[in-house]
Amino acid sequence: MIEGIKITKVRPMTSAELKREYWDNDENNPVYVLELDNGCQIFASRDYEGNGGGALFGYDSKANKAFTIAVG
Repeated sequence: MIEGIKITKVRPMTSAELKREYWDNDENNPVYVLELDNGCQIFASRDYEGNGGGALFGYDSKANKAFTIAVG
């Protein structure tokens, strides 16, 4: 579904999107959205039931460092 697709934008989830997911807007822990060039959006949930937003983590094997996705 997303293999070969490019990320076009990384941004905080909007109020309307949070409302659609029935999530609270926590300004201290924003949920980030990865917009893809095929129109899909990816965002983290704290669990498989969608009980709130989560953080996106990654690992840079060249730098041997972990990171989180944030805009700023």
